[in-house]
Amino acid sequence: MSHVDLEINDQLDRVRRSTSDEINAEIDRKTERNIAQYSALGEEAIKNRVQALDAEWDIERVLEVNASTLALTGVALGALVNKKWLWLSAGVLGFLLQHGIQGWCPPLPVLRRMGIRTAGKLTERNTHCWIN
Repeated sequence: MSHVDLEINDQLDRVRRSTSDEINAEIDRKTERNIAQYSALGEEAIKNRVQALDAEWDIERVLEVNASTLALTGVALGALVNKKWLWLSAGVLGFLLQHGIQGWCPPLPVLRRMGIRTAGKLTERNTHCWIN
């Protein structure tokens, strides 16, 4: 993918736009290395890799599941232990709202540093596996 394509992709992808250039560049380098590696291994390896990519969670799914888990935990603890636990749910839901509106929330940089990719990046890798 060319530098111009990456810039257009960053403009369209809120998560990439909200992630530091350094982290995006590292994820892009890793993606390019993996594409080159799997392209050289043959069709069966590519099929297996595409199946693995299809099963991989993107950043949106990870955020949604983690937010839901924490919010439900806060509600349960608020109902059963102490009402102050409801603040956990309120905080998590506030972060989720912020992410929905702006494409950024406090856990996002941590998850991106862990290498969790956007849906667009997963689709790009999947496509490149078959094209190359």
